[in-house]
Amino acid sequence: MPVTRLNHAVLFVRELDRSVAFYRDLLGFEVLTQAPNAAFLRAPGSTNDHDLGLFAIGSQAGSSEAGRSRVGLYHLAWEVDTLTELARFEEILKTHGALVGASDHGTTKALYAHDPDGLEFEMSWLVPADRVGDAQLPEGSFTLPLDLTKEIERYGADTRGGVGISHVVVP
Repeated sequence: MPVTRLNHAVLFVRELDRSVAFYRDLLGFEVLTQAPNAAFLRAPGSTNDHDLGLFAIGSQAGSSEAGRSRVGLYHLAWEVDTLTELARFEEILKTHGALVGASDHGTTKALYAHDPDGLEFEMSWLVPADRVGDAQLPEGSFTLPLDLTKEIERYGADTRGGVGISHVVVP
């Protein structure tokens, strides 16, 4: 049987309360359970038991070297339903100094940010399947700077992303 989706992610963090506040207050995750050194959170609209586990390992913990001098996870990507939501997250992440990049990958419009421990994550909107043909980047391009205003004009602020891609269409 094939894998159907990612059920949850678990992150090691320095300070649990700081990380819980970040994912709760900025990204809207709901705290389901919290103990002294662990918390389990659910993303808005999710039916998962939990989408994110956070385990505190202490303020003395060093930064992740993944991608610099060690193998490891680069980032997690969370999908939003509309470009309005992506724009809302862009403002929230900018306001809190967490936004580190914004990219147009053709069929994916993405924001990149760091959590309080410098762990990178992506907020993305996926072009619906019926629009993928007109979403291709110019020949030889893999990534362009994201112009969110232009993409909202092109696709509509409230067009549901990922339809026929990550959201199954039942005939």
